[in-house]
Amino acid sequence: MQEDPCQRRFTLPFGSLQPRRTTVYTITQPGTMNGIQLQPMPRYKRTEFDEEETSSMASMAVDAPMVVNPTSGFSRTDGTQVRYSPGRKRNFWERASPMEKFLMVLAVVLLLLVVILSAVLNSYSGSQTVKVVHISAVNGSTVKTNATEYCVTPACVTVAAAILNAMDQSVDPCTDFYQYSCGGWIKSNPLPDGKSIWGTFGKLWQENQIIMKNVLEDDNFELKSGAEKKARIYYLSCLDKNETVDKLGAQPMLDLLNKIGGWNISGDFNISQWNFQRTLEILHNQYSRGGLFSWGVGEDERNSSRNILQLDQGGLGLPTRDYYLNKSKDDEVLTAYLNYMTKVGVLLGGEENSTRAQMEDVIDFETKLANITIPSDERRDDEELYHKKTISELRELAPVIDWTQYFNSAFKQVDREVSNSQEIIIYAPEFIRKMSELVTQYLSTPEGKIVMSNYLAWSLVQSLVARLSKPFREASKILRKALVGSEGGESPWRYCVSDTNEVIGFALGAMFVREVFHGESKPMAEHMINEIRDAFKENLPLLKWMDPDTRKQAKEKADWITDMIGFPEFILDPKKLDEKYEGLEFSEDEYFQNNIVEEQFSLKQNMKKLDKPSNRSEWKMTPPTVNAYYTPTKNQIVFPAGILQAPFYDPHYPKSLNFGAMGVVMGHELTHAFDDQGREYDKFGNLHQWWKNSTVETFRERAQCFIDQYSSFEAFGENLNGKQTLGENIADNGGLKAAFHAYQDWVKLHPKELPLPAVPLSNNQLFFIGFAQVWCSTSTPEAMHLQVLNDPHSPAKYRVIGTLSNSVDFSKEFKCPAKSAMNPATKCEVW
Repeated sequence: MQEDPCQRRFTLPFGSLQPRRTTVYTITQPGTMNGIQLQPMPRYKRTEFDEEETSSMASMAVDAPMVVNPTSGFSRTDGTQVRYSPGRKRNFWERASPMEKFLMVLAVVLLLLVVILSAVLNSYSGSQTVKVVHISAVNGSTVKTNATEYCVTPACVTVAAAILNAMDQSVDPCTDFYQYSCGGWIKSNPLPDGKSIWGTFGKLWQENQIIMKNVLEDDNFELKSGAEKKARIYYLSCLDKNETVDKLGAQPMLDLLNKIGGWNISGDFNISQWNFQRTLEILHNQYSRGGLFSWGVGEDERNSSRNILQLDQGGLGLPTRDYYLNKSKDDEVLTAYLNYMTKVGVLLGGEENSTRAQMEDVIDFETKLANITIPSDERRDDEELYHKKTISELRELAPVIDWTQYFNSAFKQVDREVSNSQEIIIYAPEFIRKMSELVTQYLSTPEGKIVMSNYLAWSLVQSLVARLSKPFREASKILRKALVGSEGGESPWRYCVSDTNEVIGFALGAMFVREVFHGESKPMAEHMINEIRDAFKENLPLLKWMDPDTRKQAKEKADWITDMIGFPEFILDPKKLDEKYEGLEFSEDEYFQNNIVEEQFSLKQNMKKLDKPSNRSEWKMTPPTVNAYYTPTKNQIVFPAGILQAPFYDPHYPKSLNFGAMGVVMGHELTHAFDDQGREYDKFGNLHQWWKNSTVETFRERAQCFIDQYSSFEAFGENLNGKQTLGENIADNGGLKAAFHAYQDWVKLHPKELPLPAVPLSNNQLFFIGFAQVWCSTSTPEAMHLQVLNDPHSPAKYRVIGTLSNSVDFSKEFKCPAKSAMNPATKCEVW
């Protein structure tokens, strides 16, 4: 299969069932890096520093961002700088950009002038009045004149050139710091073909993909476990060099539809023999697919040491309810969705006119489901969402389903029985009640039953279209174009690397880590985290709006935050890694079936957790991932190996840049423990009210400032939703402040950090440049619209503008006049 298969990841929200509340807060919207993933994402707070194709149609992957020095030939494996160097290694001069060459020549010329001047002066005075310090350019170089000493190591020259190339110095930094920092980058980085968002995160992810491709394809790379062999087999099945997927065509899906009783569109179907309960059980509990709602096993927020059943709203085929309800604005998307559904139905044997009519009925049903779906910006109070009930009480709430039978059809696969007294947390009881009433209404007539059967069958079909032959993947481009303004177009191997990372990512992660990640990165990252934690705690006594008792407990919570860095240790133990994937088997020529097998395996692994103690060392992201996250039920921050690289972190860069980029990521995740949702969890990760009521009210007043500020920002003429993005905005603002103050503490101990050559900025100013330039990105209007509707993170530009316009430190360092755009009179602050 040689054509571009990127659309195989174009899976809409129906997706696979997942535990609702694996709450994590990330630096950037997770999802697939280069395709569209429309599956519901678990709630874990991520740092979301990547703007890639990651806000899907449900979480739509929207694209990627920029690396400061993406030179394909530069290979370093020092633990934080990860590069793969194919073929002949070029020397530094060959790798250097024109700007880098200019700076190197300039440094040499200056050095020679200083030497000559020194010799001349010595000849006249008989004494040395200018001291020249020169260390080898391999390990580091310093040029010192009687005025200024500069860092001219290769790393400093490289990053200086990257900074200058990205900037637009014609813009006043106090007017628009994003354009000042990123204007040059935006001008020289148009959207690549097939991309809808492009920036730092995406470029770094692409470099990680090269490394993963190499270890997956290189027969000389030693596979140390059976799990790693499984990862390679899955990757090869995805590449499908024998073109098995195309040869099979629609048949795998038709066979699967027959197992759920057939489909009225694709073949013989008898509605009198169709059973709603049985179909729902097969879809959800055998194939981990289907609509209406989502369920899983996850940590009990009020007792985070144990796992419990969880149930939540779901069932939409598009990423967000807004596409159904704002028809005048999003009619193009609904039309594209209908055309896509019709095309897929025809490919599965349907007659076009009949298929279109039946799919219109499915959209009508989904629209009614959207009407009872609670908007994401109204689901930010975890205490209000938490409703613990028994299965018996759930049956009273939603009698259309025999819930005891439903769950037992699932848990019998792991030799477990669920009783009527089994506890379950329901996060959207009103939705579940209205969903039951809606389905009951449809099941009351033969015509309504056909609509329900079509809806459930479509939820299965759509979730697996990405795994079918080329005509199906081509059909998905119809919808992708409407949703994100791009049809996609990444190479097959890139898609398959990302897919393998999603499916068996810890096995692939073990290969990635052995290839590029050295142990010294962990203690360096740990030290920086502790510096930022100390800066955060030092600021707490200055927050007069907090009462003393709440402040004391907040300090304790900060002390109790644990961190995991790089990768989980078990992946380097072949025996333990094999145990994780025991029972999961793949075939090199059965890509479609491999996905079914993996979903069934994951469902069983999740169900085995019921009523067992929670695993506090469990990772929610794989090692190659360019992201980070905070989990409130564990009070834990996690930084995968994939993000511990330039431009976020490089041990050879000035500390100002490391603190401005990676330090802010770390501060962001730490601050999530105290945002509008994270603050509701105590130091042990349990959900309860530990703040005084008066302090809660003051916090809300201060949070409202952020809501109003970010809601006033516009992207392509559309106002942002400051309520939806509140937690991430608080984390951005608090993270920047903690990281800057941590850097100031570092400077007190190391006052002689050298400036960069040719960069007209102080080290303190470089800190803010380092923060801003990781957000340099471009986007289509459609992808931006989806992000505004669906993403808990603000668009990249406003993560910079909003955060820095609230920063007193920023305005001081850049001497921004009072009431200038970047130094408004009203500033928002919580932490």
